[in-house]
This record gives sequence, C-alpha cells and structure tokens, in this order.
Amino acid sequence: MRCFYLGILFCALLAGCETKPPPVSQHAKSDVISGMEFDLDSIVSMAPGSDNWVVTWAADGEQYTSWGDGGGFDGDNKRGRVSFGVARIDGDVDNFTTTNIWGGYKSQAPAQFTGKSYGIIALGETLWMWRTGNESEDSAFKTQELLFSSDNAKHWQASGIKFTVNDFKHSNPFFAPTFLQFGPGYKDSRDGYVYSYLPEVTESVWDVQQPGEISLMRVPRDAMDVRERYEFFAGFSAHGQPVWTTDVDKRGSVFSDENGIMRTAVTYNAGLQRYLLVTQQVSRFKKDGYMGVYEAVEPWGPWRTVLFESPWKLGIQNGEKTVFWNFSNKWASENGRQFVMIYTGPGSDSFGLVQGRFILKE
Repeated sequence: MRCFYLGILFCALLAGCETKPPPVSQHAKSDVISGMEFDLDSIVSMAPGSDNWVVTWAADGEQYTSWGDGGGFDGDNKRGRVSFGVARIDGDVDNFTTTNIWGGYKSQAPAQFTGKSYGIIALGETLWMWRTGNESEDSAFKTQELLFSSDNAKHWQASGIKFTVNDFKHSNPFFAPTFLQFGPGYKDSRDGYVYSYLPEVTESVWDVQQPGEISLMRVPRDAMDVRERYEFFAGFSAHGQPVWTTDVDKRGSVFSDENGIMRTAVTYNAGLQRYLLVTQQVSRFKKDGYMGVYEAVEPWGPWRTVLFESPWKLGIQNGEKTVFWNFSNKWASENGRQFVMIYTGPGSDSFGLVQGRFILKE
C-alpha cells in the first residue's frame, strides 16, 4: 500500500501537480509595526461554550462584553445558556472579576431576546449594542438592529435604528456591525461621530466572505437614534478627503481583500496613534483559517499589514474553529506597545485572553 500511494504521488509530481501555495496578505506591510508577539503563558480561558466576546471600555472604568450561545462566565452550554448575553469585567488584567449582567448563569437580569452581537460601545453613561440576526449563522445576514441600555446593561431597548435586507435596493446587505473603540465612555474620540464598520455580504454561506469588503458608517454621537443622520463612506474627493452619503446603496469600501473577511473589530491605539483592524480571513476553521491585523492613521485607511497568520500556528487557538478577536483599550499600555487581546479561545467556544506586544520598526 505504501508503494501504491508513493507511486501516485510520484506520477502526480511528474504530471506537474503542485501543492497550493499558502495565502499571503494583499496589503503592504506596516511601516510602523513589524509584527506581534504573544505571551502564550498569559492565556486565560473561561466560560466554556460561550463565544464572541466583543468588549468596550465604559465611563465607570470597567469593561462590558457580549457573548453568544452559552451561559457566560461560570456557565456552560447547559448552565445559564442563552442566545447571547452581556457581562461586566472589573479590575486589572492580572486581577479581574466577571459578572453576568443580562442573561447567562446567575445573571442580574434575564435576557430579553435572542440574536448575537459583535458591536458594543459605551457613550457616557449609556451602552449601545448592535444586535445581529435573531439566531446563529446566516440569520446574521438578515437584520442589524441598534439597542441601548441606560442602566449598565440590565435592560435593553430598541433605538428604532434597524437595517434589514429590504433596505438594500441596489447593493448587498452588510452584517455584524462593530463599533470603533476609543477610551472610557468614548473619551478622546477623534471627533463628534460614532463609527461602525460593516462587513459586507458577498456570499450567502455563513463563513468568511470572499471577496472581502468592509464599509464604514458614522453618526453624530448625540443622534444615535436618528436614522436620517447616519452617513456612509462613499470614497474620496479630488482633494483626497472622505466623501459621505446618506444613501446606504452608495456606500464604498474602506477595506478590500481577496482573502476574505468575516467578523471584525476595530480599536484606536492612542499610544501608537494607529487604528487597528482585526478580522477573520480565508476560513474560520483550523484547516486553513487566518487572522488578519491591519493598521491605519485614519478610520478609512489605507490599511497596512501588521499580522497575517494562522492563529493555530501562533498558538492562541486550539479548537476546530475561530470566531472573534478584539483588543482591550483599558488594558493597553500607555505607550500602546503592550496589548491584551480578548477573543474566542483558545478553544472553539470560550472566553480567551492573551497578552502580548507590538514589535515596532526601528
């Protein structure tokens, strides 16, 4: 049998068959950050069965996070399981506590509805959250609804802002919106707008969308519930300035990649003075999944590559699939070089945390 298979391999090589080369980043390398180092000894894994873990830094100094399909902290796939919930993370990275606020095991308040979230943000004393779909997988393509909470995530209300497939007359829908993160309560934001990144639906299958496109939406922070005030990036003027439109069908991409995109997170690293975009690429599965990390000096790019690699090869994943990664602005060092990544991992569905550092070019 061994000779049989070797013979097939030898014939295939003679016939000119070649192993498919690994994917490469389609974006120029960063001229500021040459790479990332992960401290694998720092990995923390909690909340088995719960995935996603998008995070924001609130005005009260604590962090709020949303998970999907599990019981949240101290829960699992049976204890406290909900479609999605919201929790609080108190303390420093080396000494923190967790509390399920809305949904999950021993939560302070029950979950009110189903769905998923990949975008939560604190604006002053109010929390806002994008609700994506009403269940798992391709339900995420159908509805994007903005919710808000005025009591630290115990209760959530509809804002009246909702995008459904019927709102897109001449373009494909977007899915899984995520907020651009700044400091506590949106402190030190670049201007009076709140920005959301919008992964575009280019395939109907719940996996990495290929080709990959991400668009950008903004709204004045005091008009989060006013649909007419929402604007979409539509390209650049002759003078290189971003152009905005209120017509959702006329939006343009701020990030494009043939390697694809899926669930995405964007934070502003104040120490490095760079916007950092993280997204799933190529696939979300162990066989050929990649994580892409990119930086830019403006929210609309151009984006340059910091890291494009399999998270399994990096050692931060060990499950069969990946879901989501984002940086914690609260736990970043003042100079921005040391980071903490909160993510789904290292298993397929759990709360993961890993510390590391950006390697800067000399």
